[in-house]
Amino acid sequence: MSATRNYVIVTASYWGFTLTDGALRMLVLLHFYSLGYTPFMLAFLFLLYETAGIFANLGGGWLAARFGIPRMLMTGLTLQILGLLLLSALNPNWSASLSVAWVVAAQGIAGVAKDLTKTASKSAIKATSERGSGQLFRWVAWFTGSKNAMKGIGFFFGGLLLETIGFRGAAWLMAGLLACVLIGVAVSLPRTLGQAKASKSFRELFAKTRAINLMAAARIFLFGSRDVWFVVGLPVFLYSQGWRYMEVAGFIASWTIGYGLVQAIAPSVIRRSGDGLSREVPEARLWGAVLTGSPVVLAVVLGNTHAERLDLIVTVGLCVFGFAFAVISSLHSYLILAYAGSAKAAEDVGFYYAANAGGRLMGILLSGALTQMGGLGACLWGSAAMLALCLAVTWLLPSAETARRAPA
Repeated sequence: MSATRNYVIVTASYWGFTLTDGALRMLVLLHFYSLGYTPFMLAFLFLLYETAGIFANLGGGWLAARFGIPRMLMTGLTLQILGLLLLSALNPNWSASLSVAWVVAAQGIAGVAKDLTKTASKSAIKATSERGSGQLFRWVAWFTGSKNAMKGIGFFFGGLLLETIGFRGAAWLMAGLLACVLIGVAVSLPRTLGQAKASKSFRELFAKTRAINLMAAARIFLFGSRDVWFVVGLPVFLYSQGWRYMEVAGFIASWTIGYGLVQAIAPSVIRRSGDGLSREVPEARLWGAVLTGSPVVLAVVLGNTHAERLDLIVTVGLCVFGFAFAVISSLHSYLILAYAGSAKAAEDVGFYYAANAGGRLMGILLSGALTQMGGLGACLWGSAAMLALCLAVTWLLPSAETARRAPA
């Protein structure tokens, strides 16, 4: 019963964090696009956010093993509050270069906050799961799906706040909400949750099993493939088609909520096995092939049609992409925990999500550059190339028997 209680508390606290994280992304993107910033400059605003996340995940996994998961959750929440307060201090009379530097610095703090919180939260699932691979997959799927649905609500929330109370008021309101979440975590979770013997050197921290390394490589290309067209290319495309702030934010929010719901039901879509890997790994390859084809088809259609409502074609294609991406991302989130060693699960998860942040960083930068050079079509071809690499890596994943023989 205590395991379920801790899982619920961790999930609820991450919901609160994710709500503000999604809103913050939409606030920054739409606010600065309306000020005339180019797509590549918009991508640059998120540069430190993702770069900081790489190191935050690595360090967060080690710190969670050393000091316990609740402390890392509270640290992440505190840093997010600080980042929001810094953004609220942005002065519209500052020069463009000073404004960009200030936002990049604040986003860097938010990036550390997000990945400390995410690593701690997902490590908590491994630490609290007590009933084998079946429960682990269900808990991972529900956590991942529900937090992405909450991020979608955050996108809508951010657009709504921008139109109603403005940039500064939105930042203050979200900081207050997170302060309430922080107090709840501090008084409700056992401080020793997830504590273990941490690695003693950087070499040991990076010395992961072959399965963990392959999952990390696949994660780089998987999330790079989404962000290469989703972060900058898609919002800019929809805005250029005449959509208003709330329409752009509302659609991306709805898509993300639907994506999260599909992630939550992924265990009922995937063929399951008793050992947790025998069928799950081939399913990752199958869904990877389906996903790889979707941006290719959409790019070909966009490049060979002269329809007036290209935005409708894109939105339908994005829904197809989103369903397949939701299933495979949920499956990958489960597989990393299935392969992770129990003693240092937090470090394995941190290493994996450092790769995730690296993929997002690559995707964001390419999204800005490709949008500026060739529009959404170029972004889609970039997405297809990354997905092909992700699929190639999944063919190298070890079987259940090989994984059991590997050192933890």
